[in-house]
Amino acid sequence: MSIADVKKLTERKMQKSIEALRTDLAKVRTGRAHTGLLDHVQVEYYGSLVPINTVANVSLIDARTLGVQPWEKNMLIKVEKAIRDSDLGLNPSAQGELIRVPMPPLTEERRRELIKVVKGEGEGAKVAVRNLRRDAIATLKEMLKNKECSEDDEHRAQDEVQKLTDRYVAEIDKQLAHKETELMAI
Repeated sequence: MSIADVKKLTERKMQKSIEALRTDLAKVRTGRAHTGLLDHVQVEYYGSLVPINTVANVSLIDARTLGVQPWEKNMLIKVEKAIRDSDLGLNPSAQGELIRVPMPPLTEERRRELIKVVKGEGEGAKVAVRNLRRDAIATLKEMLKNKECSEDDEHRAQDEVQKLTDRYVAEIDKQLAHKETELMAI
């Protein structure tokens, strides 16, 4: 493995940490409805738990209401129960073959709680990026010890890995600030 490989691999993994953070932040509910909100809700389907989007079509009815239409009529009650039992605090109601999921307005207290959750997610992402930096530096030191690179190359590579880490930590901060602004908007 070369120094360039270590840097590329580290950057790829850091990018995946950012993508995971974006996915986690998308699950944090603002006052608006979006179809990705129910992605992690699991429904019991013939004895196994599956994501809701494998048994139903999730769509936007309006800015504050989701529509969930199960593909099989016998799944209507199970899907409704799964949404109600999820940690999202939603209260779905079945109307014919469609389940309407209204988004309740967020209270100030709930917004503050969600911001704490968002900050926790961000801190987790920063820890992941810093762990990747630590692993990359350990790999570089191992390469130096095995005389696969010179000391100068190893120091230069460590500086580049640190700059990479700083860039991704700044990106995480930017994502968090955007989500906090979104949550506090009424």
